Amino acid sequence: MSSLISTDLVGLDEDLGGTSTDVIRALAARVAASGRAGSADSLADDAITREASVGTGVPGGIAIPHARSASVTEPTLAFSRLARTVGFGAPDGDADIVFMIAVPEGADGDHMTVLSTLARALIRDDFTAALRAAKTPADIVTLVDDEVSGEVAETRGATATSAAAATSASSSAGHAPGDGARRPKLVGVTACPTGIAHTFMAADALVAAAKRLGADLQIEPQGSGKVTPLDPAVIAEADAVIFAVDVDVRDQGRFAGKPVVRGPVKRGVDAPDAMVKEALAAAKDPNAVRVGGTAAGAAGTAAGSTGEKQGFGSSLKRWLLTGVSYMIPFVAGGGLLLALGFLLSGYEIAGNAATVLTDYSLFNLPPEGLIYFLGAAAFQIGNLSMGFLVAALAGYIAYAIADRPGIAPGFVAGAVAVFMGAGFIGGLVGGLLAGFAAYWIGKPDVPRWLRGLMPVVIIPLLASIFASGLLVLVLGGPIAALTVALTDFLNGLSGTGAIVLGVILGLMMCIDLGGPVNKVAYSFAVAGLSAGSLTDNPAPLMIMAAVMGAGMVPPLAMALASTVLYRKGFSQVERSNGTAAWLLGASFISEGAIPFAAADPLRVIPASMVGGAVTGAISMAAGVTSQAPHGGFFVFFAITGLGMWVVAILAGTVVSALVLILLKKFVRRGVAAGTEASAEAGQAGSVVGQRSPVAA
Repeated sequence: MSSLISTDLVGLDEDLGGTSTDVIRALAARVAASGRAGSADSLADDAITREASVGTGVPGGIAIPHARSASVTEPTLAFSRLARTVGFGAPDGDADIVFMIAVPEGADGDHMTVLSTLARALIRDDFTAALRAAKTPADIVTLVDDEVSGEVAETRGATATSAAAATSASSSAGHAPGDGARRPKLVGVTACPTGIAHTFMAADALVAAAKRLGADLQIEPQGSGKVTPLDPAVIAEADAVIFAVDVDVRDQGRFAGKPVVRGPVKRGVDAPDAMVKEALAAAKDPNAVRVGGTAAGAAGTAAGSTGEKQGFGSSLKRWLLTGVSYMIPFVAGGGLLLALGFLLSGYEIAGNAATVLTDYSLFNLPPEGLIYFLGAAAFQIGNLSMGFLVAALAGYIAYAIADRPGIAPGFVAGAVAVFMGAGFIGGLVGGLLAGFAAYWIGKPDVPRWLRGLMPVVIIPLLASIFASGLLVLVLGGPIAALTVALTDFLNGLSGTGAIVLGVILGLMMCIDLGGPVNKVAYSFAVAGLSAGSLTDNPAPLMIMAAVMGAGMVPPLAMALASTVLYRKGFSQVERSNGTAAWLLGASFISEGAIPFAAADPLRVIPASMVGGAVTGAISMAAGVTSQAPHGGFFVFFAITGLGMWVVAILAGTVVSALVLILLKKFVRRGVAAGTEASAEAGQAGSVVGQRSPVAA
């Protein structure tokens, strides 16, 4: 295995710029210059996108920006000891020690183990002190090589690399149980999206905190390499569970019924003592939130995260967005198939598709021919897919609240909502009712002989009776009336009312580029798509067109400004990003705007919002409709009023680009120097990860 670091990758007491983006780009260029990455820009963009999701700063003045990138040819570390500190989102201040971890897409397990060992070392005071005291780049290389060698890692007790090596914490003054008393036993899981750094740093920090607090804690880091599961006997003896994770816990059912404390993986690094204290308190609390899974008495996966550290509002938002994220693939595929059916067979196929497929086949084609028959097949498949929309929404809202026991009652409640005419709103209500019912039914402890029946029979049965019964007997009628009233209101919109709605939708699509506000607008559009009709109910299709058009504006505007109108105002890296943004924007993939928004949010976001509002207003005023939920210009066949839709997008793109140029020329970036780093972090949950609203 080649060395991860060399002297040409090390810089001491240097000034790489005043923002995390500046530092990341400088270190990415260093990696590329060493021949370990094919493109500095690509590596930097991947690392900046990762940084936007959650800051990589950790306590002690350390930052570990990292990324998996197709441009990296071999696992690499780049190091800088900064002359002036830079903010990376750590709770205790800025960083002066920065390690950039660059990993190829297919890095092997040995390299991942070595990188995780280094990440864990960075929370130790002795190692970071040595980095600050180093005199030459060669000293840094030696420190790193010694730290990540197998012998050093073993002698320093790298206890969190696997469950088998998990630490049992020893007593500490003031916190240890009395002589002869049983020491509290905890287990936990740490996991971050990349599985490189925070996963293992959180594991070590939590183990050390447990030791200070007089508890035994064994951690299973679910990193990118091989994961060694915790011994089932250890889990069985545990008094409580800690999940410090940003992704789903693998095989969570192993912990079913255990009191649980949840938080993001970064909290495990920043506040490990608090998490351990909460776990010890939960172990003694009979009403504590418990892990969902296959055992009785299990609280739901997402419900478990409604503990002290997360309010009901945040949990509700997450439950609803979970349902939307699972629903959207049904709509995306179904909507495109519907549009394809119209393209091949004309709009009259909507009333004829089922009859055509019943009366004819490939061996007995209808008089209209093969193309017409294929269009009927595409339309009918799409129509059936769209029929799952409300049921999938309700089912996965319930799943987010109560884990797997909530899925069946949620789907049933969604189907009942459709039957009652309650539509999308009924699905939301039904999913919440089913989820809460499944959660509360599964919460009480039951005899062992009954536990196996709870998640597969008793919880689905009783939760279905409760949620669907309420919809049928009480709530379905009023919600259906509300749905009809809302539909009539939208259909009645014209003139100024339609334009105002278009402006609002455009602003929402661009204000956070994939964050919660964007998702609300997109979900609102998608929800009405199945009920839309070109002849009887065009309003939902108009909303879909306005939302998709406005969402295309940010990347297209960035491309226009950086590659055509104002090239000198953008760096070479930004111009390269702008070239790629043309295609991304044309496809309704807002990721093209991410590098620009991450680097300069206080000018890019407002400019995008202005352009999005213009596009939304023109699209709604012109009555443009879209029967496809995604695809941009590539689903032109699903757009009626295509010419005006293109005009709306071009107008918004030009306006947004011009506003951005004006802001760059006349609004100095330094005006917001004190807030730009925090603004970048504030956009984190919004801009990152939006390959498209569907992907989100």
